[in-house]
Amino acid sequence: MTDSKSRDDLPGTDEEWREMLTEEEYHILRERGTEPKFSGDLLDVDDEGVFRCAGCDAALFDSDSKFDSGHGWPSFYDVVEEGNVETEVDTRHGMRRTEVLCGSCGGHLGHVFDDGPEPTGKRYCINSAALDFDPEE
Repeated sequence: MTDSKSRDDLPGTDEEWREMLTEEEYHILRERGTEPKFSGDLLDVDDEGVFRCAGCDAALFDSDSKFDSGHGWPSFYDVVEEGNVETEVDTRHGMRRTEVLCGSCGGHLGHVFDDGPEPTGKRYCINSAALDFDPEE
């Protein structure tokens, strides 16, 4: 596994982010967008490995914590390491939710809910386009 990019290596402007990311990645990570339900490339991935931030390569979720929530986006019940993701209150769209952000680059990943399986009871509902998958060798 590789480490995430240092903050010094991350783009400093929106223009630099646009050059580095695909249009869909930019929309989700930088504009807080959402991909359509059941459309993401990583929804059905069940191989062993680590799911990383598409913006900075930070390790976010391990395949061992991935589960099929039936909600249409990759779902995880835990993070790889505390601090790798951050959360904040999101009141957009007339709802009160908990937004999940990459702890390294601040990119929008999705939302977390309290209806997941044990041992955490969490369901991190994450956009596929916000992630890269690093299969275990």
